[in-house]
Amino acid sequence: MVMSTNAAARVAAPTRREQILKEAARLFAERGFHGVGVDEIGAAVGISGPGLYRHFPGKDAMLAELLVGISERLLAGGRLRVSEDAARVDGSPRALLDALIEGHIDFALDDRPLITLHDRELDRLRDADRKRVRQLQRQYVEVWVDVVRELYPDLPEHEARAAVHAVFGLLNSTPHLGRPDAQPDRADTAALLQRLARGAFEAAACR
Repeated sequence: MVMSTNAAARVAAPTRREQILKEAARLFAERGFHGVGVDEIGAAVGISGPGLYRHFPGKDAMLAELLVGISERLLAGGRLRVSEDAARVDGSPRALLDALIEGHIDFALDDRPLITLHDRELDRLRDADRKRVRQLQRQYVEVWVDVVRELYPDLPEHEARAAVHAVFGLLNSTPHLGRPDAQPDRADTAALLQRLARGAFEAAACR
């Protein structure tokens, strides 16, 4: 059954909660967590500051949902790619690693404010939320390590893990590329990042 254009638009339309989180991430990344008030976040989505409290108890809750949420999505996406590859007869470790890289590149290019938030504001989370983020990140790293070692079986585990962290650092450098509207075509940037990430793993495997 083909979905109508109007139905597809309704499915794709972000919820008010998602709109709030997107604008909060942008403002927090631009001006810092303490440099932004709820009134400004509300104005960015067309509601009053107090109206935000119908969706979130406060800025701390927004920050926690942003950082825990993206960690959950990255882990879920990585695991999904692994499971999809396992279901394919023609799946290969190289194709799976490329798929993991591609998925992380999409995050790095499309969710740059979240990278900035993680770097600057992670310590502002409550202990339980910060520990949850770290736990999810460790699990995400291990998804990659398993794939890297399957592709490069002679690479020691600790070196594979170090290579994964290094590639994450490379891919997560996108906030330093400048304004998205002043950069090369997105596809060109994604292709460059893919080549760099592949090259990093290949270099790590050369012994």
